Amino acid sequence: MKERAHVAGVGMVPFTKPGASEPYDLMGERAARAALADAGIDYGLVEQAYVGYVYGDSTGGQAALYGLGQTGIPIVNVNNNCATGSSALWLARQAVESGAAECVLALGFEQMNKGALPLVWGDRPNPLHRSFATMEAAQGRNERAPWAAEFFGGAGAHYARRHGTAPETFARISVKSRQHAAHNPYAVFRTPVTVDEVLDSPHIHGPLTRLQCCPPTCGAAAAVVCSRDFARRHGLRTVRIRAQALSSDTMSSFNAGDMMKLVGYDMTRAAAHDVYEAAGVGPEDIRVVELHDCFTANELITYEALGLTPEGTAEKFVLDGDNTYGGRVVTNPSGGLLSKGHPLGATGLAQCAELVWQLRGEAGARQVEDVNLALQHNIGLGGACVVTLYERADA
Repeated sequence: MKERAHVAGVGMVPFTKPGASEPYDLMGERAARAALADAGIDYGLVEQAYVGYVYGDSTGGQAALYGLGQTGIPIVNVNNNCATGSSALWLARQAVESGAAECVLALGFEQMNKGALPLVWGDRPNPLHRSFATMEAAQGRNERAPWAAEFFGGAGAHYARRHGTAPETFARISVKSRQHAAHNPYAVFRTPVTVDEVLDSPHIHGPLTRLQCCPPTCGAAAAVVCSRDFARRHGLRTVRIRAQALSSDTMSSFNAGDMMKLVGYDMTRAAAHDVYEAAGVGPEDIRVVELHDCFTANELITYEALGLTPEGTAEKFVLDGDNTYGGRVVTNPSGGLLSKGHPLGATGLAQCAELVWQLRGEAGARQVEDVNLALQHNIGLGGACVVTLYERADA
């Protein structure tokens, strides 16, 4: 059996609104220092680093890590849209499991501007041109809505038409998100909201209102990934990466006229299938998951894509409280992207940090009982989907 990689330390900085953060390099340095301190090792033991961010000049990873020292190690910068942080983690895991390195740092950060995500380069083809063309054919364009909300709001509207989902059901996901984030000192939005407040906030697109859309956020998070032998030699406590899969779009994303598939439903289902098969477990074994809730609509359809509830039953899953404490699967105990915030490059590693804390029993008031396995889902349009299964090293 292939030796699995372990997470020996995690760290992050509190997420903030744009304009309130430190520069990206200082945030990245602080998150990396926190992960190393959590592991209890020095930066000099790190052999490689993979650093993710979406908005920034090249070699930003070096700028952040040079604050820890100039040790000459390979530093690779990663950009996979909103799945950037977990893509950096995927590369770190591969480096360890291949034997190329024994100790690798995965870091992600983002220093964002206010407002909707921009499409920066107007003088060349947009990498999402296939997605935009498919969306326009399926539902037209809403020039008043941010482009990302058009995609995910369209997916939510598609699901609602198919299954008769009420607007209140989507709103309940935002309410749950804030309830969880109230106990997370790293989250941006910690004030509770009601269903009525969510529904009464300005309409954006499809079933989405403003309080159902994740905010632009600044932040950083990191993880130390190592081999079992390295952990034993240095006396490190670890969480094992039991299985991990990275998927990209197939033809079904663009040929089906299905907005759910366009935003990654099939990518998620494929990656989750590979992870469950590799680990020899099923979704019924999962008690806690950090999933990509950039919009309430995406959280709702991802319940089914991950197999947490059968197709067409996501509304019942929400109404029965099976997505929170006391239910079947606690989803986004951190508050998720909706409340914790979504600094694109940091998101996947912040999810990793939350699940490592859960498996170590260190999540405080957010702690889920009897956790031996934890599932992570991080998706980026364009496309990339990373699903990761963690387990307690002593399980």
